[in-house]
Amino acid sequence: MPKLFTLGLLALALPAAAQSATSAALPADSIRYWATHLRAGLNANESLLSKNWKSGGTSSLGISLLLNGTARYQRGHHNWNGEADFLYAGQYTQGEGGGYRKTNDRLYLDTKYGYDLTQKWGLFTALNLLSQFAPGYNYADDGYATLISSFLAPGYLTSSFGAEFHPNERFNLRLAPVAPRVTIVRQPDRFRLPADTTIYGVKPGHSTFWQVGFQALAQLEQPLGPNADLKVRYVLFVDYARPRLVDTSHRLDLTLTAKVNTWLNVSLGGIALYDYNQDQGFQYSQNLALGLVFDRTRPANRPK
Repeated sequence: MPKLFTLGLLALALPAAAQSATSAALPADSIRYWATHLRAGLNANESLLSKNWKSGGTSSLGISLLLNGTARYQRGHHNWNGEADFLYAGQYTQGEGGGYRKTNDRLYLDTKYGYDLTQKWGLFTALNLLSQFAPGYNYADDGYATLISSFLAPGYLTSSFGAEFHPNERFNLRLAPVAPRVTIVRQPDRFRLPADTTIYGVKPGHSTFWQVGFQALAQLEQPLGPNADLKVRYVLFVDYARPRLVDTSHRLDLTLTAKVNTWLNVSLGGIALYDYNQDQGFQYSQNLALGLVFDRTRPANRPK
C-alpha cells in the first residue's frame, strides 16, 4: 500500500514537473508574449468579350487588395490586442457608360487593453476607427456620379469601457455600457444638396456629431478545416439619446477564405449594414474573388 501511494503521488507530480522544466528551459530573452498574424491578398476577376459578341455584355477587369494584421499580448492578468483591417476593390468596365468604379472600401483600426478578472471574463477599454480610403459615388441611370463619401467622410471614432467575455482565443465579446462615439465628416459642404441638409448625423455648420451610447462588439475567427477559415465581426451601437430599435445601428463583416495552395486562395466577403444616420434602409455588399495570398502567423510561447 505505501508503494502504491508513492507511485500515485509521482504520477500526479510528473506532468507539473515536466511543464515547469519546459518553462525553465526557455531563456528569458527567448520568451514571446506577443502573438502576431499578417495576411495580405491580391485578387482579380475579369471578362473579355469581342466587339461582335452577340450575347451582350462588356469587358471588365476588377482588382481587390486586402491587408489584415493582428497583434496580441498576454502577460499575467494584462492583455493588449491591436488590429488593422484594410480592404479596397475597384472595377474597370469597357464601353459606353463604363469606366472605373470603386466596388468596396474599408479602413478599420482597433486597439484594446484588458485586465482579466477570471479565465473567461475581464475589464477592458478600447478605441476603434472605421472609415474608407477613397471617394465614393452614387451613379444615376444616365451615368452621372454624385459624391457621397470620402476619407473620414464619414469616419466613426468610438471609445468604449466595459466587460469582455473571452472563452477561448477564437471568440470574444465586448459589452460597453459607456461608449462615446464621434462621427467625422471632412468638408461636409461637399455633400450638402441642399445646403441645409444633415449629412451622416452632422448638422449644417458642423463637421462632427457626438453620441454616447452602448456598444457590443463580437468577433469570431473560426478555422474550417486545415485550408479554410471564417472571420466574423458584428458591432451594435445604441444611442442613449435615441434608444428606439429603429435608431439602433448594426454592422456585420464576414470573410470566408479557402486556400487552394500555399499562395492561391478563394475568398468570399460580405458586409451588412443598418445605420439610421446614413440611410433608412438596409445596406449590403458582397464580393467573390480568386487571387494571391501571403499569410504568416507567429504564435506566442509564453509559459502558462
